[in-house]
Amino acid sequence: MTQVFSLEGRIALVTGGSRGIGRMMAGGLLKHGATVYICSRKAKDCETTARELSSLGPCHALPADIATVEGARTLAQTLAGRESRLDILVNNAGAAWSAPFERFPENGWDKVVDLNMKAPFFLTQAMLPLLRESAKQRCAKVINIASIDGLSTTAWETFPYTASKAGLIHLTKRLALALVGERIVVNCIAPGAFASDMNVLARDHEQAMASQVPAGRIGQTEDIEAAVVYLASRRGDYVVGSTLVIDGGWTHTRT
Repeated sequence: MTQVFSLEGRIALVTGGSRGIGRMMAGGLLKHGATVYICSRKAKDCETTARELSSLGPCHALPADIATVEGARTLAQTLAGRESRLDILVNNAGAAWSAPFERFPENGWDKVVDLNMKAPFFLTQAMLPLLRESAKQRCAKVINIASIDGLSTTAWETFPYTASKAGLIHLTKRLALALVGERIVVNCIAPGAFASDMNVLARDHEQAMASQVPAGRIGQTEDIEAAVVYLASRRGDYVVGSTLVIDGGWTHTRT
């Protein structure tokens, strides 16, 4: 069983990997033997996290702003200068913006949708040559990180966030069908409440948030680690275009 979940010798890239769920997933991939590159817009944070995670295995910082197509292509070129293939791409970088409907700004909408939905598409496109090289040996993996907010509604006025995460879940299905014939397997993870800078309610009010979750707790590092390792490993090879919900049952009790 340990062997089938091994990521020994695999090359992974985690966007938004300097903090929160991205950092958790990067740690899980490292623990199972992968070499991990983490990407974030802030170079200092990216480099600091890479140094800290290096205690678990080889972890490298690749700072980049992938909210634009040019940024995504530049990141792909940078990685191609260091690696001949990419085995695991985790499209995790994301943004949120909350404002009343009547005053919701266009720049807030564009920032969230560009990073949450546009960036995963164009970064996967830019990484295609490296993913194809990986697929010559075994299935390459693309794992998009959505949210349960893309599956059920909330009281928070985060209009582009929920829309972009729902779009990413559907985009995952379309990308999966487009790429599975090349042995590039695309799936999605929809996390629930995990403590992070983006989810400050789970971070700062854990007990209040946990009381809403049927499992009676918020998500822990090992929960999201298990999900990404499963999909990245050989055990996830036959899972195609699916969304793995990691939320302690919360989706089923929300409106």
